[in-house]
Order: sequence, then structure tokens, then C-alpha cells
Amino acid sequence: MTKHLMLFRHGKSDWEAGYGRDRDRPVATRGITAAKTMGKLLAKAGQVPDLAITSSAVRARTTLELAMAAGQWNCPMEVTDDLYEASMAQVLEVIHQVPDHHRSLLLVGHEPTWSDAVAYFMGGGAVHMPTAAIACLEFDVPTWPQIEYGRATLLWLLPPRLFT
Repeated sequence: MTKHLMLFRHGKSDWEAGYGRDRDRPVATRGITAAKTMGKLLAKAGQVPDLAITSSAVRARTTLELAMAAGQWNCPMEVTDDLYEASMAQVLEVIHQVPDHHRSLLLVGHEPTWSDAVAYFMGGGAVHMPTAAIACLEFDVPTWPQIEYGRATLLWLLPPRLFT
């Protein structure tokens, strides 16, 4: 049995918008378009996750909500502070707590964590995750707690600019 982990970087944020804390920064118009594009793409490709967990940052939550609405996904969504400014240990902790009946998991988060996470799970290399890109990793394991360093195969990494 395999597990599929998708890492979705939030859409382009609006640096000009009025916001207080960094976590309150909204998604820019370009990010809205990209999030919707990626949501439709996953649905059309039959890659809608069984569970989606997002960082609590406004730009990440909004990216997921837009993707889910555009692609008409019917999967549970959770929000966590643990994916905002997350270390690899925090990312692993979120993954390891996922119930094993879920075969696919989508996490929405930030840079540089997502690029680092893809490389970490593959056991090395250099990866760049542009805004609103999604990477899909496959793990030949039956349970989420077995997800660890070097156990993944990168199935695909898709930036939205290929589809707009």
C-alpha cells in the first residue's frame, strides 16, 4: 500500500494590501487565479486528496478554499498553526497524526519549508516550489507515521503557469 503526500504552496500574496501581522497577508489577484487553476487541475486529473490540512495563515487558507471551490472537491479540510513557519519536525508531526485510512494528504504551506520538504522526503537534491505549485510524493508505506527522510518518489511538481 502507498501513501500520496501533496505539498501545495500558497498563491502569490498581496504585499500592498493592508494587513497587521504576516500571517494576515491576503492572496493577490494572481494568486487567486492560480489557486483556482490548481484546484480544477487536481479535480480533472483525479487527484483530489482524501484530506487537506492548511497553515492558519490567511494566504494559505484562502488558497485552499479557492482550490476546493473551483475544483468542487469533497474532502475534509483542517487548519493548523503547526504549518506556519514550520520546521521539518513540525511538518512530520502533522503528517504522522493523519489517520491511516486516508491514502492521500494535501498540505498547504509556505517557503522555504515546502522546497526543503520535497528534497528531504526524496533524500536530497534541490527543489524550488513557485507560488501555487503542487508537488506530489509517493511513499511505499502503509501508515503515515512511516513517512520519513528519503522514502519518497517525486511523482510530479506542477507550477500553475503551465496551465494559465
